[in-house]
Amino acid sequence: MPLEAATLEPREGTEQDYLWTLNFGPQHPATHTTLRLILTLDGETIVKAVPDIGYLHSGFEKLGEELDYNQYVTIVDRMNYISPMANEIAWHNSVEKLLNIDLTPRCKYIRVVLGELMRIHDHLLCVGAAALDLGAMTAFLYAFNLREKIYDISEHAAGQRFHPSFTRVGGLMRDVDPQWIDMVRDFVKSFPKVYSDVVRLLNRNRIFIDRTRGVGVLSKEDAISLSCTGPVARASGVVRDVRKDDPYLAYKDFDFQVVCGTEGDCFARYLVRMEEMVQSIRIVQQAIENLPAGPVNIDIEGKAVLPDKLATYRSIEGLIQHFEMIMTNRKWETPKDEVYAATESPNGELGFYVVADGGGHAYRARTRPPSFIHFAVFPYLIVGHQVSDVVAVLGSLNIIAAELDR
Repeated sequence: MPLEAATLEPREGTEQDYLWTLNFGPQHPATHTTLRLILTLDGETIVKAVPDIGYLHSGFEKLGEELDYNQYVTIVDRMNYISPMANEIAWHNSVEKLLNIDLTPRCKYIRVVLGELMRIHDHLLCVGAAALDLGAMTAFLYAFNLREKIYDISEHAAGQRFHPSFTRVGGLMRDVDPQWIDMVRDFVKSFPKVYSDVVRLLNRNRIFIDRTRGVGVLSKEDAISLSCTGPVARASGVVRDVRKDDPYLAYKDFDFQVVCGTEGDCFARYLVRMEEMVQSIRIVQQAIENLPAGPVNIDIEGKAVLPDKLATYRSIEGLIQHFEMIMTNRKWETPKDEVYAATESPNGELGFYVVADGGGHAYRARTRPPSFIHFAVFPYLIVGHQVSDVVAVLGSLNIIAAELDR
């Protein structure tokens, strides 16, 4: 923390004691990206914390009014760049609700696999980075090494590692091949070894436990009143998971448990994420071993979905459809309606509110990102703690800065 960023203020009613105002971030390593916290300190004790956002100026909601329903997937990729395909699934889930599109069984299963891999991907980074901020370097390396396998799976399917842009309205960019399925199976087999290594490193680590247990406690009542979702809420005892409470895709077909805690502290949020990865592996294994046959895109009747590449190259109807979708304004004939649809993203409920005016792109595209909600919760959790606890609480919330500015 730069000393020149600190200032002194006299405390009310005293002449000798002072409060410090200290900037934590955006350059501080523990803030990871463009997060800034304005802390008011009484010695080492935090008496007030004000989150400050506005460093990215991404404008991704406004871009949703300019790009069509397929093009916008490249923007939602960048909202949470740690689990981009989860964002794609959430966005197209809302568009397909607007257009009343029912996906093919194969597409639903593939999206479930990708969504759960993104959950594991996000949780591995959260657990590894939270441990790294508290001094545990080895767990971070183990987690990052396993994440590379998910990047490989993403790259094989979409051709891109970081921003795949793989989903489409009514389906996917293309179908997956047998090699992709083998890569997923290999990941499922390699997961338990890394998981057990991280557990042995952290679960009984005296320093890690002392830095996280009893720190940043969020009660069940506060979690509900502050609109928390995902692992943050479930670690406080809120039994809510969109996959169970409002099922989408094919989640009704799979056997898995909603992981909850009771303590509501940083350690509980860590344990919930660890166990959620185990449940995600269960879902991936069930989905990949029971993957339905058939197409991944719905029928192109109604001109809502891009035709398959083979249809584009080998039939005049497919070529005309592709031309009209890409080169002209004859795209979607959407109802003049508004919808809200949400999915269970790795960090919580990720929802999109879409207003359609009948054109080829949204009249209004509003998002409900979990990080925006959880960053506002931070001041309630940190007051009364020490400066050293900031990194523990911040890491347990897993704030992704690109979800904050829009």
